[in-house]
Amino acid sequence: MSSSSASNGSATASNPPPGRLASGYSELQESRLNVDLPLPSVLKNSIDVVDGPPSSAAGNPGSVAATVISMFYIAMDITHSDEIAKLFPNLFGQPSAILVPSSLPKAALDERLKIGVVLSGGQAPGGHNVICGIFDYLQGRTNGSKLYGFKGGPAGIMKCKYIELTTDFIYPYRNQGGFDMICSGRDKIETPEQFQQAEETALKLDLDGLVVIGGDDSNTNACLLAEYFRSKNLKSRVIGCPKTIDGDLKCKEVPTSFGFDTACKIYAEMIGNVMIDARSTGKYYHFVRLMGRAASHITLECALQTHPNITIIGEEVAAKKETLKNVTDYITDIICKRTELGYNYGVILIPEGLIDFIPEVQQLIAELNEILAHDVVDKSGVWKKKLRSQSQQLFELLPHAIQEQLLLERDPHGNVQVAKIETEKMLIQMVETELENRRNAGSYDKQFNGQSHFFGYEGRCGLPSNFDANYCYALGYAAGALLHYGKTGLISSVGNLGGPVEEWTVGGTPLTSLMDVERRHGKFKPVIKKAMVELEGAPFKKFASVREEWAIKNRYFNPGLSWSVNEKSLKDTFDSYGDVTEVRILYDKETGRSRGFGFVYFSKEDDARTAKDAMDGKAFLGRPLRISFALDKVRGAPVVVPRLPHIGDPTNRHQ
Repeated sequence: MSSSSASNGSATASNPPPGRLASGYSELQESRLNVDLPLPSVLKNSIDVVDGPPSSAAGNPGSVAATVISMFYIAMDITHSDEIAKLFPNLFGQPSAILVPSSLPKAALDERLKIGVVLSGGQAPGGHNVICGIFDYLQGRTNGSKLYGFKGGPAGIMKCKYIELTTDFIYPYRNQGGFDMICSGRDKIETPEQFQQAEETALKLDLDGLVVIGGDDSNTNACLLAEYFRSKNLKSRVIGCPKTIDGDLKCKEVPTSFGFDTACKIYAEMIGNVMIDARSTGKYYHFVRLMGRAASHITLECALQTHPNITIIGEEVAAKKETLKNVTDYITDIICKRTELGYNYGVILIPEGLIDFIPEVQQLIAELNEILAHDVVDKSGVWKKKLRSQSQQLFELLPHAIQEQLLLERDPHGNVQVAKIETEKMLIQMVETELENRRNAGSYDKQFNGQSHFFGYEGRCGLPSNFDANYCYALGYAAGALLHYGKTGLISSVGNLGGPVEEWTVGGTPLTSLMDVERRHGKFKPVIKKAMVELEGAPFKKFASVREEWAIKNRYFNPGLSWSVNEKSLKDTFDSYGDVTEVRILYDKETGRSRGFGFVYFSKEDDARTAKDAMDGKAFLGRPLRISFALDKVRGAPVVVPRLPHIGDPTNRHQ
C-alpha cells in the first residue's frame, strides 16, 4: 500500500494515513461489513462487450426544448447535435456498450491495468461500494492490476495526490456510508492548464483508465476529460458513474442515480417521526424543506412514502405559473379546512429548489443581481425604485429576514445563493400573515404555530440501503469491465432495476447522448440535461390522485429505518438451524414497504423450534428479533415468524 502526492511537479512516496477502524463499528455496521453482495448474472462469468446503436445528443437536434430557470440566471436550453459534435469531435456519435455472456471460460487475464478513481461533488450513500466494485473486478479479472484513489476530488487528479487501494485498506468501507475512503471535492478540470495537469498525472501513473463518480456536472467534466485524452492520443480512458441523491441524473438507459434511494428512506423516516410528533402535540404545523437542488424528486418520493398533508412540487408550480402568493394561499386554505375538521396541526413538504420555479421570484433575483452589481443598497431604500413595480411589490411582501438574505448573501460571482434561502421559514411567516388577515376577517380563529426543518446533509452519508449497496457494487464492477474492454466517454449503466439483481442489465451509455448545450458568455458550454419531475409520469400522477385525501385526513405513514434485511439475508440467518425451504416477507401493496413480518419455513419441526428458541430476542442488524412459532395448516409445514419493523427494501417505485 503506497501513497503519492505531487510536490513541485514530482511525486513522492509515503505511507497512507490510517483509514477507518472496523473494530470501532457498531453491531449494525459490522453486520453490513461482511454482506456478500449479489451481482447481475452477466457479471458472474465470462463477458463480452458488444456495441449498441450510434448515439446523438439529448433532445431534438436544433430545437429549443424549454426555458430553464437555473439558480442564478435564466437561459435558453438549446439542444443542438451540431454544437455537441463540435465540442466532442472524438466522442460524438459513438455507440453504447452492452455487456453480454461470453462462451469463453472465465479466467483472469494477463493484462495488468492501472486504474484511477475519483469521488466528485457532494456525498451520496453507496460511493464506497462503487470503488469496491471496481477493485473486485480488477482483482478477479486481471492479474497484478492497481487501483489508485485520487484524494479530495478532481483536485487530487490535478495535483497527483492519490492512495493505492488495497484489500486491507478497502475492507472497512464495504457497504458503509460516506466518501471518506478517499474524500470528495467540487473542483473542476476546465482550464487548459488543468487539463494539462490531468494529462501529466495520467502519464506519470501510466493510467489505463479513470472512473469519475459524480453527478451531472462531474460527468460532464468526465466527458470533457475523455475527449481531451483521446485528442492527445493517450491510452487513458474515462468512465462515469451516476451519483446524486437529488435523482436528477437519469435517462432511459440510466434509470436512477445512486444515493437517491437511501437518502429518501432516511428523510422519510425523519418525516415520519415529525408526523407522529405533530399528532402527539396536536398544535404544530411542521414545514419541512428537503434537499434536492432544482428538481423535486426527493420531495415527491418522500411524500409517496409518508403521506404528508401538503406537498409542494416545484415543477407543478412552474407549469401552472403560480406566484408566491398562490403557493401561500394554497397552504393557508388547507390549514383553514383542517381547522374546521378539528386538526390544528400538520406536515408540509417543500422542495429545496422551489424558489427556482416561481417566475416572479426569479425575475426579482435577476433585477437584484443587476442592481447590486452596480449600486450600493442604502437604508433609505432609494435603490428599490430601480426595481420593476411588480418586483418591488413582491420584495415588500417578503418577510424582512428573507429580504436581508436576498440583499446580503452573495456567491463569489455576485449572485444570490438561492439554495441558502430558508424557504420553509419564509412560507411560515407568509402563512402567518395571511392567517392573521383571515382572523381579522373573521374566517379563522385558531392559534397557528409553525416549526421549520431542513433535511439535507443528514441523508448524504447514511448506510446505503440494500438497493444502493447492490446497485453501486454493480455500477463499479461494470465500470471496471468497460475500461478493461477499451471503452471511454461512457457512463456505467445498470438497468431492469425492478427485477432481481441477477436479472439486471449492464452496459455503458455515451455521455454525449445526455448532453445539451447552454450559451454562456457568448460561447456554447456542454451540460448534462437535468431530469426533472415529469407531471405526466406515474409517481406524480399517483401523488396527485391522493393528495386531497391526505390534506384533510391524517394518513401518516412512518416507514422507520429501512436498510435492514431482505429475503436472502433472512434465509442466511436461519440456514444454520436446519433445512430452510422458503422465506417470505410481507410487503404493503400500496407503499412497497415491509409490513414487519417474515415467514421462514423449515422442513423439520424440531429445527424450526430450535431456531425460534435460539434467535428470539437476539440482536439482528442492531435491533432485537421477536419470533413466534407456528404450523402452516395449508402446507403442514413448521414455520417461524420473525417480527422486525420495516425489514426489506421496497422496489424502486420512483422509477
